[in-house]
Amino acid sequence: MNTITAPSVPLALADGLVLREARPSDLDRIGALLTERGEAADAVDHRLVVTDPEAGWSACAVVVDGDRVVSTATLLDEEVRVGGVRLPAGQVELVATDRAYEGRGLVRSLMRWAHDRSAARGHVMQAMIGIPYFYRLFGYEYAIDIPRALSATAPPPGAGNPVLRAARPADLPAVAALQNAAQSRFDVAMPHSEPCLRWLTAHDASTTWVLEEAGEIIATGRTTPPDGQLLLAEAAARDESAARALLRAVAELSPDSRVRVVHRAGTVTAAAWQEFLEHEPRGQAEQYYVRIPDVPVLLDRLRPLLWERLTGAEAGAEASTGTDRTGRDIVISTFGAHHRIPVLADGLGEIVTGGPMQSPGTVGGLAVAPDQLPALLFGPHGIEGLSRLRPDVYAGDEELFRALFPPLTADVLSYYLPY
Repeated sequence: MNTITAPSVPLALADGLVLREARPSDLDRIGALLTERGEAADAVDHRLVVTDPEAGWSACAVVVDGDRVVSTATLLDEEVRVGGVRLPAGQVELVATDRAYEGRGLVRSLMRWAHDRSAARGHVMQAMIGIPYFYRLFGYEYAIDIPRALSATAPPPGAGNPVLRAARPADLPAVAALQNAAQSRFDVAMPHSEPCLRWLTAHDASTTWVLEEAGEIIATGRTTPPDGQLLLAEAAARDESAARALLRAVAELSPDSRVRVVHRAGTVTAAAWQEFLEHEPRGQAEQYYVRIPDVPVLLDRLRPLLWERLTGAEAGAEASTGTDRTGRDIVISTFGAHHRIPVLADGLGEIVTGGPMQSPGTVGGLAVAPDQLPALLFGPHGIEGLSRLRPDVYAGDEELFRALFPPLTADVLSYYLPY
């Protein structure tokens, strides 16, 4: 495992510019830059992050020209769950550069700072929403599908008289519990952190709602200010009755009683809303970015999950064929390097990383181009689907790697909604 050091800041850049951590005296200047390059709500979000004791000023960096803030970025702490394995992760947000300073590599320098800080924070991956293609320049690749937003009509009146209201800080444990129940149905999940839930109740870019009945919070969701049709995202409910009541109450906020809802397949809300949705043709592909900075470190964290998948598959295989891979190595090649994971009697052994391996199929191994590894580990295709799409993704022992890398369902709750 690589030795992690703290990011080296301040850092002198060309033309007398300096990259350093943000300071309280920078607050108004950063806010003005974010507002000028984005929206006024971005300045509010930045203030919420840097003044929060769990994030603080060290979460933000700036490039300054004297006293002038000319570029900025913020790194948030996240967690991604894959099966039962929890992976510390980072998410870069609130990136902006003064127009007069574009084209000087300032975002590249800030992304390097963010990734160094992410490593120092113990993150083994990064996930984000971003401009199409742009963040691939910094090692990100598309991996996890963004679910569709579908038009919906309001359900008819139901029993009871639940009340929809904006969430308050005291509601957040109940909101988190509903979200945890919804995300438990997915193979991959990124929940909101506790600080993020606090920020979402205080910022202007969206509203987090709760549906309350007899003093109990029975559903929650998040809407964006109407820009065309009202959007309802991150909906979670105790049961189908509560889910229909949530949709009905949110639709009442819309002038035409119609709303677009983010479809979380397999959840209570998806089942409850089925008859009220207009299933539209799938449009342009939309995916979350994922970056894997250190492949063996991430694979090491995933060893318990890979062992669970392997033993589950072999339990059935041994009964019918006597298959037992104990004593063999699982070989995964990203062409420029390869990784051997010994299969022991009681688990997977320490990962051994070696040099280039062009033809891992000859030893029963897996070949995966490095830019396809995030999709393999977190995406909806699995090895079987990816190998049909990409010539540089294939398995020698197909049965083994179908078990190790199946298609995955995913649910990501990000600070900003990708709609």
